[in-house]
Amino acid sequence: MDKLLQEQLKNNEDILVVSKKDRRVLSRVPDKAGYRKNFDRRLIKVPGKSAEETFEEMIGKENLGRRYLVNYPVKVEYYLVGNKHLDITRAIDISTTGILLETSEELAAALDIATDINLKFEITPGSMPEGYEMQVDILAKVIRSAKSEDGKTLVGLEFTQSLAQYANKKKNRYLLGVAALALFIATLCIMLMRAESVLYFKFNKTLYTYSIIAATFLLTRYLFAVFYRPVPIDKEFTPGVSIIIPCFNEVDWIERTIVSCINQDYPLEKLEVIVVDDCSIDGSYEKISAVIEELKEREKLYDIENRVSYIRQEQNAGKREAMGRGALLAKHDLLVFVDSDSFLDPYAIRNIVQPFKDADMGGVSGRTDVANTYTNALTKMQAVRYYISFRIMKAAESYFDAVTCLSGPLACYRKDLVLKYLDPWLEQKFFGERATFGDDRSMTNFILREHRTTYQDTAICSTIVPNTYSVFLKQQMRWKRSWLRESLIAASFMWKKEPFMALSFYMGVLVPIFAPFIVLYNLIYIPLMHRVFPVTFVTGIFLMALLMSMAQLLLKKSTTWVYGLWFVAYYEAVLLWQMPIAWFTFWKNTWGTRLTPADIEASMKKKRGK
Repeated sequence: MDKLLQEQLKNNEDILVVSKKDRRVLSRVPDKAGYRKNFDRRLIKVPGKSAEETFEEMIGKENLGRRYLVNYPVKVEYYLVGNKHLDITRAIDISTTGILLETSEELAAALDIATDINLKFEITPGSMPEGYEMQVDILAKVIRSAKSEDGKTLVGLEFTQSLAQYANKKKNRYLLGVAALALFIATLCIMLMRAESVLYFKFNKTLYTYSIIAATFLLTRYLFAVFYRPVPIDKEFTPGVSIIIPCFNEVDWIERTIVSCINQDYPLEKLEVIVVDDCSIDGSYEKISAVIEELKEREKLYDIENRVSYIRQEQNAGKREAMGRGALLAKHDLLVFVDSDSFLDPYAIRNIVQPFKDADMGGVSGRTDVANTYTNALTKMQAVRYYISFRIMKAAESYFDAVTCLSGPLACYRKDLVLKYLDPWLEQKFFGERATFGDDRSMTNFILREHRTTYQDTAICSTIVPNTYSVFLKQQMRWKRSWLRESLIAASFMWKKEPFMALSFYMGVLVPIFAPFIVLYNLIYIPLMHRVFPVTFVTGIFLMALLMSMAQLLLKKSTTWVYGLWFVAYYEAVLLWQMPIAWFTFWKNTWGTRLTPADIEASMKKKRGK
């Protein structure tokens, strides 16, 4: 295993892919003097292709060349004067196109004149982005040799083919074929089982109605996701954007979040960043201040002084109030909300604004990947769930321009609409209780009533997810309460949308609400009362899990696909039963995962009760 990963595991830390730092902190930002424009500097116009096509090629090439810090052994085979030699050295960074080795001076000198250099190593999970974990046996050639600042000998080699090409030949060709076949078989089996439900409908109308609705909802989401396409980049379309980062007790991640939001390939004069600290008590505000003031001093070319600001709430008022205050301070026409533990891709803003070329577009959700995927089984499970939730579920809703949740880690809205609904959003109550969470679903509902919402798969951010079950379960309970509340609100107007989208939405509400009863009936009542094992029901659950896992493997090409099976099993055994609790505790406004005023008040009441 990579030594870097071993150290993180030993210290009980989240495992994150570690990118090699650019010598410039803000390497993607065009400077105000106009000396550096990423598109013009990095890519010459390709004859016969549009600027949009070549711009997207530029982004692809940059992603291929992105380097990651690693620390694992590499077996080097090479030939000198016809004789084969073998040595073991160590990789210190890698990209999809090459690798940097730390070697002895003798090996470096030998490789400079060697022929047929072959490298064998393992890309361990978590050392590169998902999909690259594999055993590698690849030819390479020396590009340069140099001494590091501490006197170590370094040798840079370029692969004869990119790791993406290598994976397609050695790994993906077979895996993707298997995944596609498994998807087809699972879909066919589900359709055949539902056909059986129609035949036996008269024997149990309630059960078979539910099974038909559940299967139809699931299969149609996957079907419409196939037809989804993100809006392509028009490099001339750069509306003004204000990024707002509400922060409460995120001292560990807030620096990375701020830098990622500033470090965007976007015109200087059209992008500002506003950080609103909601009276943190863990040193977050001091970290925010230090980071931004240092950038103002060091990065004079990027107009940090006029584009980046931070404020502190007088008292802890909640995430919505922090977001609302940022919206009132924003000077541009589009507002992008970014969670304080989420990190933007350098081209996230350029991508997320593209759907707003449609004047009726009210809001856009970006794609959220899991940053700490390889920490443990729980985070791997969430990585699969996140990807399917965005690339399948939101993509299917986007086909009808009716995404029902513009997710908190990265969402963009028209400022005029946010200000229009700001007061009712901030003062929202449900059955007399103030709504303190579910801000993303709530704002989406306000926007979706009269405008379109969509999903932009190329606008990417990564976020930190819970790595312990106690925190995860509290988060899921909060999400279910907000889902229940906002789904009931959305149900009052979704019938006005495109008929098929409306039907799909109402099916999507009914399925999880009635799922606990269906599971109890099939797994408890039937075996106890009729002495029959529910083979058909268990098979159906397995096929649902297979759909999720194979879609993850086919689209993401990641070894985490197996955790899709685990997620479905865990959902049926644990998460499903949070729904009945949410029905009867929807009025609770505590977060459970952080000490908000509501949580503190609830804790004090509990102590007084004891």
